Amino acid sequence: MLTITGNGMGDYTFKNLNVNTNDYETIICDKNFIENGISILKLSFKDAKAYILEHYENKNILYVVTGSPLFFSAGILIAQKLPKEQVEIIDNTSSKAYMQARCFISDTDMGVVSIHGRPKLDLEVFLTKPYTFVLCDKESIEKIKNATTYLKSEDIEITIGYKLGYADERIEQINIQNMDETFDLTHPYVLLIKRLFTPKPMVSNDDDFVTERGMITKQYKRHLSLQNLDLEPNQLLWDVGAGSGSCGIEAYKRYKVRTIFFEKQPLRCEYIRQNLTTHHVCNTRLLEGDAEERFESLEQNPERIFVGGGGEKVIEKLPYLYERLSNGGVMLIAAITLKNLTQMISVLNSAKIDYKVISLSLTTYKGKLDLIEPERQLFQIKVVKV
Repeated sequence: MLTITGNGMGDYTFKNLNVNTNDYETIICDKNFIENGISILKLSFKDAKAYILEHYENKNILYVVTGSPLFFSAGILIAQKLPKEQVEIIDNTSSKAYMQARCFISDTDMGVVSIHGRPKLDLEVFLTKPYTFVLCDKESIEKIKNATTYLKSEDIEITIGYKLGYADERIEQINIQNMDETFDLTHPYVLLIKRLFTPKPMVSNDDDFVTERGMITKQYKRHLSLQNLDLEPNQLLWDVGAGSGSCGIEAYKRYKVRTIFFEKQPLRCEYIRQNLTTHHVCNTRLLEGDAEERFESLEQNPERIFVGGGGEKVIEKLPYLYERLSNGGVMLIAAITLKNLTQMISVLNSAKIDYKVISLSLTTYKGKLDLIEPERQLFQIKVVKV
């Protein structure tokens, strides 16, 4: 029989357990626990899992995890591998519940993300509710700083919960951009981020963006482009020749993707920065300069690529972009002239890359008189990497 319980908040001890440890033949805990005894085994998760799977039928085992066994706990992963009648779970206080009680926040107002040992944020959750609770490791402060680069200081309020349950516990607001060395981030801590801004509508009008002489992928074409990219949450999108950034920004708002913008014109880059701040875009990067010279500086391959500009040098790089695309990924290439379309098709054919071409002609009507406003014909080349 296996019993899984948490030690609640505080140091790595058994003092807050809701069970009597004398009732168990074997007690398993993490190596960080300071408790000792003949019946106590301090094991890694891998070794704890192996021991429990081997002995749960013939021994009465207590598995002690940190915090709550129901909140981002390895104990659940082990419980799922055992017969239900062989497992009992006894809850304890989680860091989330502890901070909620101190800060008076309900479950309905809080999203939860973990970047403890994880490389990226879950954008489906981050700042989508009034509060976001973040499980952290020693690298997390830097990750949150990078993720909120384009937010204003008045857009969010961050509270740190440091060494919760310890004698020297601290719960206080911090300026994440100018943190001193007061906090030793090798000790346990969490962040509570309060969203102070009202999110913009997911679907934007063209005049919601600052542009250079109106240079923007127009609304209907923008919608079609995002649809054809088959975007899914938390994917990495490269927006090449980003212009005003409208496509990548709306991709973030509507689909919660992580976008890297490539733009060589300094003025357009400045407008992209303004638009990123206006639309509260998180976890994004802007790479200024010739896109074809910046691709190789990025280690992670994208799941989606949108080529909206960049000129002939970027067209020559289409085979390289295809190679960088993740398996199953989509690349969508926009062309507004037959010359560019011909060049793109020639490069793709030479590289033996399969594609399909879509032609889009739009006419809109403006004002009380419904004045005709025909838009330039748009060609789109869609490539799916199999």
